[in-house]
Amino acid sequence: MIIEKYAEHPQCLNEDKLLPILSNQKMNAYLKEIADVCGIHKNLTFYLARHTFATTVTLSNGVSIESVSKMLGHKSLKTTQHYAKIVDRKVSEDMASLRSKLEKINNKDLKYQNRE
Repeated sequence: MIIEKYAEHPQCLNEDKLLPILSNQKMNAYLKEIADVCGIHKNLTFYLARHTFATTVTLSNGVSIESVSKMLGHKSLKTTQHYAKIVDRKVSEDMASLRSKLEKINNKDLKYQNRE
């Protein structure tokens, strides 16, 4: 239905595209408007959206790096590996945080047991 909606769109006809493609500048302007309406104070950009998609939506949910590379339109897998390194770093940080929380729980349990 979406493809049919844009079948007669001038940009689609002139550039032989299925869907019109917005410029990066226009996309960022729309994202800023959406952020303002939603009360989001972070500077949303198209790059941030791609980055979030690659790391949080796909790689963190087990999608292969090869598939993510294709989805992002990268010509080289090396370009996509940058995102995988960020996910690996995040996993390490999350594990360190978990370790810290578990140590605090264990310390509280030990203090409680020593009182008995």
